[in-house]
Amino acid sequence: MTEDQKEKFWSSLVNSKNISSTLQRRKKTDLYESIFPESLDRYKIEGWEIDREFKTKVRIKKPKSFDMAFEDMVWSTFANLGFDLMNKDRNFRMPYSDDFTLTQQIDVFAADQETIIFVECKACEGEPKKGNFKEVIEAIGGKKDGIHKAIRMLFPNHKFKVKFILATNNYYLSMPDIERLENFGILHFDEETIQYYQDLTKHLGVSARFQLLGNLFEGQEIPEIQNQIPAIEGKMGGHTYYSFSIEPEKLLKIGYVLHRNKANKKLMPTYQRLIKRTRLNSVQGFVEGGGFFPNSIIVNLLTEGKKIRFERANTQVIDAISRIGILFLPKKYRSAFIIDGQHRLYGYANSEYQKTNSIPVVAFVNLDRKDQVRLFMQINENQKPVPKNLRNTLNSDLLWDSDNLSDQIKALKLTIAQELGEDKSSALYDKVIVGENPKTSTRCITIDTIKIGLDRSNFFGQFGKTSIKEDGTFYKGNNDETYDILFPFLKDCFQYIKECLPEEWQKGEKDDGFLSINAGIENLIRVFNDIIDHLTFTGKIKPKSDSLDFILSEVKYYLDPLIDYFRSLSPEQKIDLRKSYGTGGRVRYWRILQKAISDSRKDFSPKGLTKYWNDEAKAFNEESFKMIRDLETHMKSDFRKQLKVHHGDNWFKVGLPKNVYDESIKRAADKNYEAKTKSEEVEPWDCLNIIDYRKIATYGRNWSEIFEKYYTKPGEEKISGGKEAKTAWMQKLERIRNQNVHSYSVKEDEYEFLIELNEWLIEKKIETDLG
Repeated sequence: MTEDQKEKFWSSLVNSKNISSTLQRRKKTDLYESIFPESLDRYKIEGWEIDREFKTKVRIKKPKSFDMAFEDMVWSTFANLGFDLMNKDRNFRMPYSDDFTLTQQIDVFAADQETIIFVECKACEGEPKKGNFKEVIEAIGGKKDGIHKAIRMLFPNHKFKVKFILATNNYYLSMPDIERLENFGILHFDEETIQYYQDLTKHLGVSARFQLLGNLFEGQEIPEIQNQIPAIEGKMGGHTYYSFSIEPEKLLKIGYVLHRNKANKKLMPTYQRLIKRTRLNSVQGFVEGGGFFPNSIIVNLLTEGKKIRFERANTQVIDAISRIGILFLPKKYRSAFIIDGQHRLYGYANSEYQKTNSIPVVAFVNLDRKDQVRLFMQINENQKPVPKNLRNTLNSDLLWDSDNLSDQIKALKLTIAQELGEDKSSALYDKVIVGENPKTSTRCITIDTIKIGLDRSNFFGQFGKTSIKEDGTFYKGNNDETYDILFPFLKDCFQYIKECLPEEWQKGEKDDGFLSINAGIENLIRVFNDIIDHLTFTGKIKPKSDSLDFILSEVKYYLDPLIDYFRSLSPEQKIDLRKSYGTGGRVRYWRILQKAISDSRKDFSPKGLTKYWNDEAKAFNEESFKMIRDLETHMKSDFRKQLKVHHGDNWFKVGLPKNVYDESIKRAADKNYEAKTKSEEVEPWDCLNIIDYRKIATYGRNWSEIFEKYYTKPGEEKISGGKEAKTAWMQKLERIRNQNVHSYSVKEDEYEFLIELNEWLIEKKIETDLG
């Protein structure tokens, strides 16, 4: 290794003095160049545009490519975490041979006084897809030893901890790639993990680095930490605990918070809410204003199965159960899990008091992680309530191995719900609110909604505490085997719906969606179950033993009519599905989906379907028919009367548009031709419908001179759109009338609309006539 080679290496890095300027460039969404004006046309062809013009030069910009933007996001994350030596640009190359002639391009190089991180970044646009990283992983793995040697040569006076990371955006890994990463000791960070550390850095500043280092170097020593602390040893709830007071700075270094986040997925069960900026700021302000917290932070110390070192003091109180002495805290990353009090602890992270104050701590030792979850829930149920969605997420872990069969099945359902939202190959990826992930326009489906759909299925069966009351279609005797066949089935069913209806699937609650919303997902699950029940009952499939491909081929035959139905929906029908509120609305949505399949697949007739629609039709139809007939009778009589008064004896010809005039005469002629007796014959006026009345009302000056004052709905006198808008109610009335003729089931809002018209046009007229 020559001095020139060393110099070339060091010149490709930026230190703490220059990182901030590089960070500003990396954080921007655009690339910038300064060019001479005569070169502008050539750059414009490549997608550049003018940002600012100067006297002799022009500053131009263009959006970064997707992969560059992700690489810059990863670089910025590590810079914000406080690493003070990083690669300058995308051309950084790391030697992996003794003579430095062999080098490997590295996307992100991040180092501090104890750590060096190498990151390879891969990103793709569009839908998440399976990555093929065999060559990338093997290239990194094969060069690790050489890179370690080069580090020792470049930094002869340091002993670094080194980690290699594959960071991906919009990819999910194949099992072979996951195994390759494990074999080479390479970590995988997806975009959600990077986002987690970005968010954490915004709240904690460089102190968030301890959370990262705890993740990267679990169990590795922190040599410089002073770990001896005065403490009291006691017993509580069958556990030994230690009570002590410690400087926040020390606890921050060994502490770790099990945030409910993809970054900690391998550490399940996790339980903590992500730190909230508002609470953190209020804690920091409170502390710096002279405030303090007398209640203890609760932690769990990990000693890798060894007994924690506690040297009792020579002087003790003879009759006391507790003992005083010196506790030797673990000198390792991620050895103190914060069960309660993360905001109180991290409120000191950026405070001048982190070294001079001390905070009270109660420390348990080597608690099982599920015991940590239980303790967390007990503490928080009695303080600020654990949100229902987070409680569901925790229970998916906590109850998995319960002695109570009902609780086991509950955990299985919650796990399936959670995985449908977190698995990148799932159509519901990032549409399910997991833990305390914020709700968005598309991430609006709750775990509880999916669980309710599963509760109402026959996939699992019925269970008591210790026995199976009724076997389910997919239940194989335990959670693991049932999950292995049911989760892929549900995932593939949703994927099929998504592939056939891509535009509708992307719409959420705020986008006028009716599929990827809570009501839609719950009832799709129920229909998947109905299809499985039907196929199982008819002997066409055996869900517990048949291959997934075979089951899906049979199921798709019944899903296809449902997909055709969704494609044919009118805007009004979509709104009707979207507004399926309450228990009654959800049931109606479910029955609509069943009927859509049954109409095309006559062998599909789920229990209760026919009775439901018979009962539904009877609810409003009878009275609706009567009100529509009364309204038509009223309009027929009143329009004729008003036209005669205004136009005189020639009212029929003068008062009607020609197309209505001609059509009514034709209809009458056709009916009279078929009439067998004189009494069966009709007049042209008898052959008009509601839309004809609307055309008459808006014809010529009829509206302003005759009908406006009688046929403008109360409250709509000043609406925009003129006579077309003010007579729109007649269109709605005609549509309901025509649907009734074809045995349509009148909806509740349509029924209320008819009552409103009846009260306005008929009952008011009767009152006027009587008055």
